[in-house]
Amino acid sequence: MMGAAIFENVAVKNIKYFIDSNFRDHVKPLPGSVLYCDLLVGAEHSGIYVGDGEISNIVVDSLLRADATVRRSTPESFTSKSWAGSKIYVSCNKRGAVGDAKVSLGANAHVGEKSFYGLIYRNCHHFSRKCVGYADGLVNEVSFTPDFTLEPTTKPLKSAARKKLGATKWRLWDWDGSLKNNPPAEPDWQVINDEYTHQSLNAQSAARMREELVATREYIAEIADESIPPSMRKKLQGFATMLGKVIAKYTEVKDFLGQCPSAGLSYEDLQKLSGEDFSALALALQNNAQIKELARKMGRDYVSESRKKRTRIPKASRSEVHGTHLSDDLMRMLPSELLNLEDETLEHLFYARLLEKQLQTYQLSGTTLVEGEKEDAQSHRTGPIVVCLDTSGSMDGQPLLQAKALLLALANLLTQEKRSLHVILFGDSGQLREFAMEHAGQTAALLGFLRQGFGGGTDYETPLGRAFDTIAGQPGYRKADVLMVSDGDCQLSEAFTQTVQARKAALDCMVYSVLCNGKRVADTFSDEVVVL
Repeated sequence: MMGAAIFENVAVKNIKYFIDSNFRDHVKPLPGSVLYCDLLVGAEHSGIYVGDGEISNIVVDSLLRADATVRRSTPESFTSKSWAGSKIYVSCNKRGAVGDAKVSLGANAHVGEKSFYGLIYRNCHHFSRKCVGYADGLVNEVSFTPDFTLEPTTKPLKSAARKKLGATKWRLWDWDGSLKNNPPAEPDWQVINDEYTHQSLNAQSAARMREELVATREYIAEIADESIPPSMRKKLQGFATMLGKVIAKYTEVKDFLGQCPSAGLSYEDLQKLSGEDFSALALALQNNAQIKELARKMGRDYVSESRKKRTRIPKASRSEVHGTHLSDDLMRMLPSELLNLEDETLEHLFYARLLEKQLQTYQLSGTTLVEGEKEDAQSHRTGPIVVCLDTSGSMDGQPLLQAKALLLALANLLTQEKRSLHVILFGDSGQLREFAMEHAGQTAALLGFLRQGFGGGTDYETPLGRAFDTIAGQPGYRKADVLMVSDGDCQLSEAFTQTVQARKAALDCMVYSVLCNGKRVADTFSDEVVVL
């Protein structure tokens, strides 16, 4: 399956190409007509038709050096790098092709000129648009010395062609008869729909889809007065409607997605999560400093100040002259060794001693105390996170919202660090449900899982024991952190508290008590108590 970004750029073009090939009149260009063909993915190549089956256009001589020459090309050469083969679009109005003799004359006059070429700046569209400007009759200055106008697409060129040539439509030139003899097949509309509705939504994908929606609506307006089958119009309008729904859904939840860039939620995911208060989650993620700080502490690179103090370690360094020794270290060579290079007879001796590592050089050594943050972080923060989430009745409302926001912040962090998240929902005695988030793309499943709950009372010992069993039973969970998330302080028996301390030591893990509603109260088993 092709990537989403590539698919978006190709889908609308395929739809238009199918309709243009099968249901719209084909045309032949006039001298001065603007032409373009589709290159790989979303790019186009443009030029000016100058008559006799030739097109004046920029031909790249060296992409590495960005060198290009204006040449006359045949349609076959012009379309040689087109992803869709030999199709060429021509500037038209409702009666047929449009062009201007002065545009053709100006484009022809540039042939042979060399220029810098850029994919965005000074590209073929800039050249073609400059030539369209000759429709005003200003062909006396023909030297092509383009400025650095930003022109990544054909949109400015089409706008100029509309203004100068009256080009309100763009139709296909079947110059080799391939469309008549072998028209393209109809695209699979359901596959296209699924690709758009199942791809991850973010600022970049939403921006691309907005561009596709604008292009689709412009195309619908362009063919409004033509004889297109009603079934095709309905499918095209349905495609535009689908794009509009996806964009509207992104706009609705963009603040939340901005807080969870690794969520990877699609339109279909969000539809299944209908009723979720994404605005409230976004505010909790954005404004709760305690959630941000706790997520930071759970990060692989975090090391506490107390741990830093315990991890000052001696490290060998080369900061002091300790003596001399034999080596090939030219940077620390004694000046006397350079004397051999001044004598042609002794020069070979110098190189021989260099190859044999027999040059007299300074020997450097020393000891430096360094902080062991990175080494400690890698040795300690390598495991997943196991979260025990209280879903008793008292967690309803704001406490559960804060808990969800915390889990989403952790899921976003762990996805980036390729670490696992194991969630245990608990309620009264023996009530447990579990969910393992092992890889990216599971945020929707996590949110769906968090919709479950038990209500009723609260049993803290069973989920905490299950958390330790999870760590002990899976090699990949070594050195995991355990978060006990509740709206009140965990009440553990003295015997179980001793069990917790023993299992923490045996499994080399830490336990955090996270209170979503309550006051900070020290306990006898947590390494830290956090109040959200």
